[in-house]
Formats: sequence, C-alpha cells, structure tokens
Amino acid sequence: MLETGQKAPDFSTLDQSGAPVRLADYEGVQHVVLYFYPKDDTPGCTIEAKDFSRLARDFSAAGAVVFGVSRDSSESHRDFIDKYGLDIGLLADTSGDLCERYGVWQEKEKNGERRMGIMRSTFIVDREGRLAYVEYGVDPNGHAERMLERVRTL
Repeated sequence: MLETGQKAPDFSTLDQSGAPVRLADYEGVQHVVLYFYPKDDTPGCTIEAKDFSRLARDFSAAGAVVFGVSRDSSESHRDFIDKYGLDIGLLADTSGDLCERYGVWQEKEKNGERRMGIMRSTFIVDREGRLAYVEYGVDPNGHAERMLERVRTL
C-alpha cells in the first residue's frame, strides 16, 4: 500500500471518451485527486461520483482536477456520466494495472464469500507528483467534501 510523501505511480489510461490521460501531464500544473471505486452505477459509487461532481468547480478553483477510477470500460463510464450528469472525468482501468499500482486491488469479503475487488480509496497527488494524501477504505458519505478541504490546504 502507498503512503503519503511517496512519488505517485505514473500512469496512462483512457477516460470516458477514449482519450488518453497521463498523470505526468498534470505535474507542475494541477493537483490530482484520484478516487478508486468498485463499479459504475452502484449505490456507494453513485453517491461519491455525484458529490465529487457537485464540487468539481470548487476543486478546480483550488487548483485540482478529479478523476474517478474503476475497472469499467470507457463506454460504461460514458453511460454513468450521462445517467447522472456527472462533471468529472472517469478513467477506465480495464487491465487492472492502475489498481495494482495504487494497491487498491485487494481481497474482499461479502456475504461470507471472498473475492478480489477494488477497495474504495483516494489519493491526492500534489503538483510535484507526490502523494499528499492517501486513504484506503473510504466511506463515500461526505468524502468529497473532506477531500476538498485537504486540497485547499496544499
């Protein structure tokens, strides 16, 4: 698992439009909030996406861009954005490489069944490309507001 102060693992992956997004492109320009979530259009993931979207302009004013990340496809992300009018970018980690690099692909237990899945987690990457904040095991309720306050202190 990653820790605050480490260099953030770089990545290049596709967003909801199929356009490449690379972390290094934001270095020296903006802070990046990466929040990992299990699946598009599920209850907790929808709460989190809608909250980050509602605050997207505030994040931008604080010098940050927000990206949600799951293993869903770009097409699934587009449908999710369209259904809820989301105002953030969603990254398609269909290979699972990004989830592995950030240590969020973990064994989970639900209803007595163990399986691998994404642990809801958030990383704030500062303009120097370092992890300014790391949180594994996120509760989606009120999370976006807490992350905005953290970004404002950078």
